[in-house]
Amino acid sequence: MPQIFISAGHGGFENGVRDTGAVVEGTTEAQEMIRIRDLVVPELRSRGFQVLAVPDDLSLAQTLSWINARARVGDVALEIHAAHHSSPELRGACLYYIANNEARKAHAELMLLALLRRVPQLPSRGAKPDTASGVGKLAFCRQVVPPSLFMELGFLSNENDRALIEGRRRDFALGLADGLAAWSRAVNGSSAGIPEETGTFPEINISINGGLYEEKGLIINGNAYIPIDLADRLGVDLASRSDVRRVRYRNVVYVKAVDLRDFNVSVGWEASTRTVLLKSLSTLRICPGLIDRIMGHGNTSEVQLMLFLKANNESAVKDFPDLPKIYRQEGAIEGVNYDIAFCQMCVETSFLRFGGDLRPVQNNFGGIGAVGGGPGGASFPSKRVGVRAQIQHLKAYASTEPLVQELVDPRFRFVNRGIAPLVDQLSGRWAADPDYGEKILAILRRLYESANLL
Repeated sequence: MPQIFISAGHGGFENGVRDTGAVVEGTTEAQEMIRIRDLVVPELRSRGFQVLAVPDDLSLAQTLSWINARARVGDVALEIHAAHHSSPELRGACLYYIANNEARKAHAELMLLALLRRVPQLPSRGAKPDTASGVGKLAFCRQVVPPSLFMELGFLSNENDRALIEGRRRDFALGLADGLAAWSRAVNGSSAGIPEETGTFPEINISINGGLYEEKGLIINGNAYIPIDLADRLGVDLASRSDVRRVRYRNVVYVKAVDLRDFNVSVGWEASTRTVLLKSLSTLRICPGLIDRIMGHGNTSEVQLMLFLKANNESAVKDFPDLPKIYRQEGAIEGVNYDIAFCQMCVETSFLRFGGDLRPVQNNFGGIGAVGGGPGGASFPSKRVGVRAQIQHLKAYASTEPLVQELVDPRFRFVNRGIAPLVDQLSGRWAADPDYGEKILAILRRLYESANLL
């Protein structure tokens, strides 16, 4: 009988420390998700479904292993979370699915619709590929063997969402139970859920840089898989990566095509010919090995930056119409990659929504601190000067070359010049977040994909 796995996000131990998730107004994300999960399980069991609740003391890695060790034909897996953001206005439910999987996208939309039927007061943020998450991928979507989804039920940092989560747990649980029941039926009515040990898989074509590859790929659980030898030919070494799922089928090892994306290989899908489309950086305008170097040239046009910003925050284009032009101009003057600077701004300001300590009137798009650590960070007299300060601060970290323009960055003199030439080296320096650089690169990849550069 097919099983339904449900995991309450956080609650376990990460690096020996209890992970509570967000802490807001006397409650935690882990507590709220456990309370809702504990209502979903008996509800589904009363409907005749076999449900397994993931133990709450497991780390993320242990959670993935626990599910995979028990997975069977036709299973599905859901992890529930509550979001948190420095901007208290953000709210709504969202479901993440593994990128380039149309079947999983449909399942995510099914789950979201079921929840909103029970809690119609909850806004929807839609179903999104996991590439749109903070770090550009989600382990629960990528590494769980059965079809899996990652769900954010709302924002604990928003008063309205928090009131719904705390006050209407039963309705949330019923909505999740409705969605999981429908999802389980959908998976078990399709051959896409059959695991590799029990049957054959449909073959797909593989296109590399516009040419057809001589070997075939596979569709497994709705995901495109390619032979691992092909990854080697593209210069991507996945053999030692423990976070990449491998499938041995007819004496050939296959990996998910989407996992190549982390190595700056463009991954697409052409449904009409059932072809997975791969493009390596060697065929694109972006030079291999330079995508994460702070010093260099940007690749996007002003229009491409504007369209990307509009797609992520439509009101930002009205409030900051000249910002893409300013980033391109100021970055070019100092030799800083303006694409990286622009994406850093998107991380720091949440695509110009601001919130937290930063306010729009400060023109502080890079989250630069005030001298002496004053509250609220630095302020600048204009948008251009604010962008210039961010560009100069990036140059301080990435280069020992002198500035071209007059110094406006208040913290330039405190940086050990040239200590961080790569984006990931900003983590723990520009921001305390250990994933800070990865978040910037995740948005950079999304920008290049939207501009058809990656």
